[in-house]
Amino acid sequence: MHFHSRATGLPAARRTGRSGKAWLLAALLAGLVVVVPVYGLLLEAMKGSAGLWAHLFSTILPVALVDTLILLAGVGCLAALIGTTTAWMVTAYDFPGRRLLEWALLLPLAVPTYIIAYAYLDILHPIGSVQGAIRWVLGYESPRQFRLPDIRSMTGCIVLFGFVLYPYVYIPTRAMFLTQSGNLVDAARTLGVSRRAIFWHVALPMARPAVAIGVALALMETLNDVGAAEFLGVRTMTVSIYTTWITRTDLPGAAQIALALLLIVVALVGLERRARRRQRYMTDARRSRKFLATSVAPLRGMLFFAVGIMPVLLGFVAPFLYLADEAWKRYQFAGLSPRIQDEAVNTIVIATVATVVTMLLGFVVAYAARIRPGIQSTVILRLSVMGYAAPGTVVAIGVLIVLAGFDRFIDQTALDWFGVSTGLLFMGSGAAIIYALTVRFMAISAGGVEVGLSRISLSLDHASRTLGQSSAGTFRHVHLPLSKTALSAAALLVFVDCVKELPATLLLRPLNVETFATHLYGEAARGTYEEASIAALAIVAVSVLPVILLSRVGRNQARSLDEASPR
Repeated sequence: MHFHSRATGLPAARRTGRSGKAWLLAALLAGLVVVVPVYGLLLEAMKGSAGLWAHLFSTILPVALVDTLILLAGVGCLAALIGTTTAWMVTAYDFPGRRLLEWALLLPLAVPTYIIAYAYLDILHPIGSVQGAIRWVLGYESPRQFRLPDIRSMTGCIVLFGFVLYPYVYIPTRAMFLTQSGNLVDAARTLGVSRRAIFWHVALPMARPAVAIGVALALMETLNDVGAAEFLGVRTMTVSIYTTWITRTDLPGAAQIALALLLIVVALVGLERRARRRQRYMTDARRSRKFLATSVAPLRGMLFFAVGIMPVLLGFVAPFLYLADEAWKRYQFAGLSPRIQDEAVNTIVIATVATVVTMLLGFVVAYAARIRPGIQSTVILRLSVMGYAAPGTVVAIGVLIVLAGFDRFIDQTALDWFGVSTGLLFMGSGAAIIYALTVRFMAISAGGVEVGLSRISLSLDHASRTLGQSSAGTFRHVHLPLSKTALSAAALLVFVDCVKELPATLLLRPLNVETFATHLYGEAARGTYEEASIAALAIVAVSVLPVILLSRVGRNQARSLDEASPR
């Protein structure tokens, strides 16, 4: 019996080896999909003359770089302050409304930055209802007598970004607080240390890597924005890339600014990687008892709830109610226009196709790392996540350069061989948007698949091979059924991010093709906010889906901690 098993196992091992090489080759091709636009960006940047670099350094880059760094510093500090404070409150203290805040604090993730800028530009307009009510209370009659500071400023941009992006800090920081040892807190309290001092001297130092990771993610989202910064009058490097390309029709100059922006992104990614290594070390020491929340007096509990609900009100509730009100007014006045219906179809089709392509390529990369572990698959996996760190404008320029070159080559070849012009096959068909979205979000699909596969024991792979199954058979009968939940969650996140993505869609969409995001951008740029309220509300409604998923994951994590802690 033992001999028969070995005899049948050898062909299976050979088939698995050949199949593994095929998966590795497919993963390499998928990784090149992400790398090629970066290579195209480098080639286009080198086309610019030395005088162009001098012009950029003397006129555009100084202002754009200073504005970008100020915005990053302000958003980073505000997001860290709000995210860390709220995470500690809902973890360390028990007060009325705490359960509500645990998931409500995630809601601002559902509002893209360009939508919150669009909403608050109208909410806080000098002749709007908010400032009108304030003047009525104070006894003023005209905006000339009293008006709030203009939100179209660096300060306004920092505040709005901070109240939308703080959940990126809140999520990992709260997870770190939940996993910290209750014994450390007990030891500190035994020594007479107050709860506040415990936060500053015990909890916060241990959570600093998580805070750094969250801040890095928030800053990368800030760099990706083009709509909000432009609406609010802040000339970031991302906005400069867009205006240099579209307004000045200077693609080499835009590519050169994009390379400078990539240096900032690389620095942020390096910070995040370093923090993650430190976090892994710090979380190795498992606590023996759950971190228990301390009950507080009713008055203090009300204060905690008021502080915790404020970011939710400013970052989600206020813009959502505004959008709902404006959308209802628009619907009552004119109903749903065919334009909105066409944009809904375009948005869903583009996001669905991009999600399918992204999930397929991400699965290939993650599955190759599973069945052929080693330096090669690890490098390919790292290459596949490059696009998520790059802002959408940078990815769009790289994709444009590559696909426009393919279009020219195919058109010239068709003319030479058949005397027929093929036109813009890629750029005119929407393939460029799909390509850009795939590059941007392959990291989400590959990461989600990798997490799902990591929960499947390798012993099941060995058992499948012993029974004569190839890698494809093991995938079909073992891995796919056991990782469906992780695949579905990753697909949902990719779909929602594709719906929300503005820069790549705005720059690469074919002529006369509008999505919810591009429609919103166009109306906001013209100042006709009410026309885009339905599209904005639809984007927010779709974006709530991953927030619900995150809240369920958080509740399951807390429940697991409760069950694991000794009574």
